[in-house]
Amino acid sequence: MPREVKTKIAILISGRGSNMLALADAVREGRVPETEIAVVVSDQPNAAGLGIAQSRNLKTVVVERRGRSRDEHDRELVTVLQEQRIDFVCLAGFMRLLSAHFLSAYRNRILNIHPSLLPAFPGLDAQKQALEHGVKFSGCTVHFVDQTLDGGPIIAQRIVPVLDEDNEETLSERILEEEHSLYAEALAVVTSGNYEIVGRRVVRK
Repeated sequence: MPREVKTKIAILISGRGSNMLALADAVREGRVPETEIAVVVSDQPNAAGLGIAQSRNLKTVVVERRGRSRDEHDRELVTVLQEQRIDFVCLAGFMRLLSAHFLSAYRNRILNIHPSLLPAFPGLDAQKQALEHGVKFSGCTVHFVDQTLDGGPIIAQRIVPVLDEDNEETLSERILEEEHSLYAEALAVVTSGNYEIVGRRVVRK
C-alpha cells in the first residue's frame, strides 16, 4: 500500500512556545488527524520554545532578521517552508508582522491565535484592553492571517468570563488555557478541508 500523505504544518515562534507545545501534543495524540509538525521556526535564536520543540524530537530552524528588511527576512522564511513542503503555517507567539510576499505565498493557509474575541481588542495587550474597557467577557480567537492587523477570517472562538477580581495576569492565564485547546480544534477543522471561506467568514461544511 502507498504511504499515507499527511498534512504538513510549520509553527512559527518567538518565545516560550506554549501554544506550539499544545499543538504538538494535539497532533501526537491524534486530535489533529493525519497531520505532522514538519518544522518549528523561530526568529529568535534563544527562544525557549526551540528547546521544548527539540525535546519532542521536532525539527527546528532559526531564521534571524540580522538587520535585514521584513521582506528579505520573510523571503528566507518562505524558502525554508517551501523546502519542507509546508501546507499550513501556525503562528504561535511569533512577534513579527508578515510581509506581502509571505502572505501571498501562503494565502488562506496561515493561522494565528489572539487573546480576545476579535474584532474586539486587536494588537498588543489585548487582555489589558479588555480590563480597561470593563467588558464582562473576553476570550480567544483563531483566524486566518491577512494584510490587516488580527483581522483575517475567523475560524473559531471561545468565551472566557472576566471576573471582578481579575488583573491582567489572571485573565491572561485563563485565556491561555483555553487557547491551547481551541487552536488544536481550529487546526483540525482546517486540515480536514471541511470548510470554506465566504467573505470574512469561515463556514464549516
